[in-house]
Amino acid sequence: MSLVDLHIHSKASDGLFSPEVIVRKAAALGMRVISLTDHDTVNGVSDALNAARNYPDMRVIPGVEISTDVTHGEIHILGYFIDYSSPELLLKLAAMRNSRVERAKKMIAKLAGLGKNIEWSRVQELAAGSTVGRPHIAQALLEKGYIGTFKEAFDLYIGRDGPAYVERDKMTPVEAARLITRAGGFPVFAHPLTFNDYETMTAELLTAGLVGIEAYYKNSSPDEIKRVLALAQKHRLIPTGGSDYHGIEANEVNIGGVEVPLESAERLTTLAERRLLNNKPL
Repeated sequence: MSLVDLHIHSKASDGLFSPEVIVRKAAALGMRVISLTDHDTVNGVSDALNAARNYPDMRVIPGVEISTDVTHGEIHILGYFIDYSSPELLLKLAAMRNSRVERAKKMIAKLAGLGKNIEWSRVQELAAGSTVGRPHIAQALLEKGYIGTFKEAFDLYIGRDGPAYVERDKMTPVEAARLITRAGGFPVFAHPLTFNDYETMTAELLTAGLVGIEAYYKNSSPDEIKRVLALAQKHRLIPTGGSDYHGIEANEVNIGGVEVPLESAERLTTLAERRLLNNKPL
């Protein structure tokens, strides 16, 4: 069990559990450092930080995971130690969440055309006031018995090449990295090996202030980890990692289930402390 998990989702986006429960689970596992990195929202950060006051031996890093668009794919950019009250950040993320709602409605219409009828009201209930996402549609399909597993929803219908897939408004990876930087945070390239030309993308993101790359990720093989670590060393990036925990699937990697060196969190924390020191008035 790792002491560090820098990639966790809560009910604020498409996870099953509230930020408070996430913090409680992590503390029970003996975690030292975690980060709540919900998709396109920071609405759960304040609750997570408040809950962490009950566990002085564990640190919660304010985070976010921004979905970005590239040709023939999608790239996610993680942001750590962000100012989660930044007006610009909040405005941009709200616009992205609104586009998720419109996309979800269009996906439901496409599914109906395929004979898979789910109700928008049920998807909203599953989201429970948080950001509506494809996992909520997958849950609704599973409830109706249209699929046998959560994963089938993406494989058969709502994955990028699926017949019910709909694009939504997104920003580019470079735009996301710059937004995170302007919000006082540190951008990190999430699960880079899910994108074919990850080395070129890493070089592009360096121009936008990239400080890290996710080397330790769920289900990554030793060889894959080695490849990303080599890229991190080449560009002097902090190798981060995490479980990408959502709490939805019974067999998914649990919080702390990916071995992430404590040094990764310490290096990010050092950057944050240096920034704070440099911004102190004389």
